[in-house]
Amino acid sequence: MLKKINEIFGKTDDILRRYPMVLLMSFLGSLSLMCFAHVNFNSNPYFFVFIKFALVSCLGISLMFALKMLSQRIGKQTLLEISGVLFLVFFYFLLPQEEKYFTERYAFLIVPAFILSHLLVSFIAFFGKEKEVNFWQYNKNLFINIFLTGVFTGVLTGGVELAILAIDKLFSFNFNERYYLETFYFLSIFGSSFIFLLFNEKGLSALEKNGTYPVILKFFTQYILIPLLLIYAVILYLYSAKILINWELPRGWVSYLILAYSVVGILALLLVHPLKHESTTSWVKIFSKIFYFTLIPLLVLLFTAIFTRILEYGYTEPRYFVLLLAIWLTLVVFYFIFTPKATIKFVPISLFAIGLFALVCPYLNTFSVAKRSQKTELKNILNQNNLVKNGKIDFSVKVSDTVADEISNKIGFLVKRDEKEFVLNYMNLKHQKIITNKINKGDFYGIQSQVRSAFSNVDKTKNSFGENFELIAENKLMFVQDYDFFARVGNFRDTEGLTVGQDVFTIRSQQKEKLLVITINNNENWDASREIKVLMAKYSNRTGRVSVPDITLEHDLGKYHIKIIFDNLIRENFGRENIYFSDAYILIRTR
Repeated sequence: MLKKINEIFGKTDDILRRYPMVLLMSFLGSLSLMCFAHVNFNSNPYFFVFIKFALVSCLGISLMFALKMLSQRIGKQTLLEISGVLFLVFFYFLLPQEEKYFTERYAFLIVPAFILSHLLVSFIAFFGKEKEVNFWQYNKNLFINIFLTGVFTGVLTGGVELAILAIDKLFSFNFNERYYLETFYFLSIFGSSFIFLLFNEKGLSALEKNGTYPVILKFFTQYILIPLLLIYAVILYLYSAKILINWELPRGWVSYLILAYSVVGILALLLVHPLKHESTTSWVKIFSKIFYFTLIPLLVLLFTAIFTRILEYGYTEPRYFVLLLAIWLTLVVFYFIFTPKATIKFVPISLFAIGLFALVCPYLNTFSVAKRSQKTELKNILNQNNLVKNGKIDFSVKVSDTVADEISNKIGFLVKRDEKEFVLNYMNLKHQKIITNKINKGDFYGIQSQVRSAFSNVDKTKNSFGENFELIAENKLMFVQDYDFFARVGNFRDTEGLTVGQDVFTIRSQQKEKLLVITINNNENWDASREIKVLMAKYSNRTGRVSVPDITLEHDLGKYHIKIIFDNLIRENFGRENIYFSDAYILIRTR
């Protein structure tokens, strides 16, 4: 037993000395998320810093491991690690300083960066004349170690969480719920990194060592993965035949199906690469020979689907990435078909090069292309519908709801990508102030809704099913002088037994068609439903959000004057129109 303990501590000490930067990054990442889980988001304006730091640290885990593999091949460990740290500092400052400006465009930077860092691990130590078999063994062992790490980490995390729960319940410690989340962050990031490094032993020399082909991997690839791929190939070919017979354009989501089939198929070929030369694996040989040829017709379908969307709506970051993946896939197909001595190293290296091009190439990177394309699309749609008068958008011109939606979507897209000046040039002074104010608040959804609701003459052409409209009161501070009593009405709740002098008020909220009914002594009542519906009818052609100074109704009921103040009024359409509100405030005074 003592020998085993000493062996474990010996390995731990070896891992700490061999991979200090990888462990440091994983520790900082887990610590940042633990701090994030610990703070009160509402009282701490800097909680977003923890998220940023965690993202950059987690990116550093794979980056530092890749640089460690390279240093084991060429040396210069210190120089490589310093370069890695400088890159991570640069990446940190690429991200916004405040959470409200963290829009989806940053996802198109962060996700590719993580993918590229993992691709770098797969090939960075094999740029020289290393044997292809070593390259395959290295990645095979990484693949197995990642799988084992997932299993071990899952069991460890689940076991520790259950142990904490058992102590909490059995001994009545009443632990704060955040302890469970903090434990999860620490074990899932630092714990998994440590376990993965334990599996990797001494690094590159152990990973690229020749070994027997795993039986489980062979069974999984031959009898599960490849048959599933053949089924998907049949489905895609049948869909292609349907398109040809009906002579119709392919649906957009077929692009993702083809890409998924292609990428998983290439992964399957990489997994069974050593088996192609074994006489006992004819199934693998046949699949290896025909797979790339089966992709050629699907590539035609893929490009047709992609350009159908691009020509109609222009480039966005997702469409740009899908197009680049299609180009990369075409290169891979023709490389393996026409190159006699094709190497599997081409797959990760070419994909890394394409991804790097998409992020950093001046003028042609995904962000530049998407912004230029959407600017052009916006100009075209404004000119085609004669919406520009004296250089500004005339929101009184009659347009279809499709056009209004498309314009608001494109303006929202551009504002999120720091094209504020371009958008404001099309706005009059009133809308410039509104949009600038919402940008400063980080309310990008509000900008899109504001532009959509600014169109006052919209012709409905779309099915309105599922379209919502919200009327919002801007003034949150109201005068209550001259009123004697105040009551708050919650959403879908009744308030009974409110005594005012000798009278008893009952307020019923949103019972079917009765939106708000105020009754005195179970006798006289005011049904405000009609006034609410008349108010909302003024905005019958609107969707999204419209802000007004206040939303109030007044009525005399018996010897009292009643004023209703709404925070908002919402109209939904899911088969039938439904109007409701979140909160209302009732002011009562004797006349």
